[in-house]
Amino acid sequence: MATVFQDQQLQRVNGTHAPDWLQPIRVQGSAAFAAAPWPTRKTEAWKYCSLKTLAGDSYHADIPPITAANNKDLAAAATIAGLDSYQLVLVNGQIHPELSSALALEQVVLFENANTDQQAAIAEQLANARQQSNHHLFNDLNDAVLNSGVLVTIGRNSQLDKPLQICSINTGAESAYSVNSRVLVVLETNAELTLIEQFASVSAHDDNSFTNNQTDIQIGDNARLTHYRLNRMQSASAFIGSSRIDLQRDAHYQAFHLGLGSALTRNDLVVNHNIGGSHSEISGVYVPQGSQLVDFHTCIEHAAAHCTSNEVFRGIINDQAKAVFNGRIHIHKDAQKTLAELSNKNLLLTNKAEIDTKPELEIYADDVKCAHGATVAQLDDKARFYLQSRGISEQDVQVMLSFGFINELLDALPHPAIGDWLRPLLAQRFGRAPAFTTEQVEALS
Repeated sequence: MATVFQDQQLQRVNGTHAPDWLQPIRVQGSAAFAAAPWPTRKTEAWKYCSLKTLAGDSYHADIPPITAANNKDLAAAATIAGLDSYQLVLVNGQIHPELSSALALEQVVLFENANTDQQAAIAEQLANARQQSNHHLFNDLNDAVLNSGVLVTIGRNSQLDKPLQICSINTGAESAYSVNSRVLVVLETNAELTLIEQFASVSAHDDNSFTNNQTDIQIGDNARLTHYRLNRMQSASAFIGSSRIDLQRDAHYQAFHLGLGSALTRNDLVVNHNIGGSHSEISGVYVPQGSQLVDFHTCIEHAAAHCTSNEVFRGIINDQAKAVFNGRIHIHKDAQKTLAELSNKNLLLTNKAEIDTKPELEIYADDVKCAHGATVAQLDDKARFYLQSRGISEQDVQVMLSFGFINELLDALPHPAIGDWLRPLLAQRFGRAPAFTTEQVEALS
């Protein structure tokens, strides 16, 4: 039986218009979403991820229009200090032309502007995404209301001269509304790209929006993608995002995920090692506070021999917040000579903070080398006492020890400007201070 949320979202389908060539995908998505059972605690993939935030509000209000009044705030939200990049800015799911320098690139095409060949390529990739084993009902919803999207194509033996940043900003409104976004990325043979996906909120009041994002990436032979996904929505917002990456021969994928936390933040990541020689390097940090919920579900599919993967996620959970991490490595029977490692470490800063972590290994090949593990701990009381006895405030001690837990992941980022930009944001979370300057953070970290 469909929930109120499903019924309201299906009503929105009839109110959105799309090009004729997208209609087959929309029809399939609508039918599947209407028939999909709502996840409960008995649904394994959603066992620890409560969807009561969505069940309590139908998110059916009209999407707020873009106004020029807050252009300055929008530009600030989309900017990473010290990083020169092409920007594609979406405000409440709509392209903001004035802030989107990437529209001038021939490698970036909006679905509604696609030519016949591009339409065929988009339709094929959308159809392939529906065949993925990890497809869930929110992916069906994304298909059902699909009327626009972004196609990024990096041609054979080529690369962009600077990173591409796709920034999705929600402005909030008096009534709850939903935003769906779709990104398709294709790297052809020997192509290279740095892609930054950022999800943020700019609002005078709480952002009560629901964002449903899906990004599908194809990395060709010997191609390289550096990928950042940065979630920094406001506390009242809800976000569900999916990333699917297909790796071909000798392809290289490096990713960093950030989850600052909101009422609901759910990220699903699937990496498919389809042909031998590919490598994936994935790291992430999540720091929920208050009563926020952050959930990361990752799945590394090793379907071919001679592939390697390394995955490291670290969480710092405060107050009554809850974090979920489910990391799965699936070694298929033909994936001999696989090297795969997974690590998840967590700090609980209070007695009421919660982490549900489950690293999984499923192996059907006999000549592999795999390792996985998870830890849950608290800040060391002896370290706290030692630092405070030397005149360091309790607030600064918490910042120092928290950074000590995640610094190696930030230091390893390929673009130091992103780490420098993130540190003050994280310091505010760790220390509960109104603001930390860059100089103060550098001294503490």
